[in-house]
Amino acid sequence: MTYGPSQPQFNAPTPPPVVIDVGRDAKVKALIGGSVAGVIGIMTLYWSFTGQVTGGSDGMVPGVVFGLIFLSIGLLPVIAWRKLNRPRHLVFDAFGVRWDDPRGKPWAVAWAELSGVGISRTKQRRVQLADYIMRRIMVRLDLFPADPGFRARHPDMEHLWEFHTVKNGYRLPLGSNPKYIPVIEQAMRRFRPQAYLGIKDEGFVVGLV
Repeated sequence: MTYGPSQPQFNAPTPPPVVIDVGRDAKVKALIGGSVAGVIGIMTLYWSFTGQVTGGSDGMVPGVVFGLIFLSIGLLPVIAWRKLNRPRHLVFDAFGVRWDDPRGKPWAVAWAELSGVGISRTKQRRVQLADYIMRRIMVRLDLFPADPGFRARHPDMEHLWEFHTVKNGYRLPLGSNPKYIPVIEQAMRRFRPQAYLGIKDEGFVVGLV
């Protein structure tokens, strides 16, 4: 039997990973929020001690308390800088999903271990002073195991098991950046479209600023 010339074999290139820099976004938001709160606190203290607050001397004590509260909030990013500054990345690639957190609680899961991956979002009502209500979207990644032995193989993910309201799954909070949603959708459609469960809206939760 004779064979013709061998045909070249072309392997499809592996798609590049999709990486979400959660640590950077959290750090930037904390610095902006802390700076605004710090400026409000300093200005309020200045107005209180120079007699520029409403109510004269009677308004000085509440003004000082108000200023100290906001100044304390402004200092929180400085106090927690080591925690805020640690690198944290959510990575999707041909292997699976992983949480890259060298100074925290990293984990990695292969696609074959997951029956489904979804996005859940909650509009959070944050009650502020003067009864002002601000709503913002909280984004979470939900992972559902493909077999009962998953929990035993991944003790490093136990802190995420049935977190908040998810049932029989893991929930990774990603903060309040809605821009993560299309990035995660792109990653799921690139690497594991058959496991993507879409977006689940879970209404409102209430939190104090």
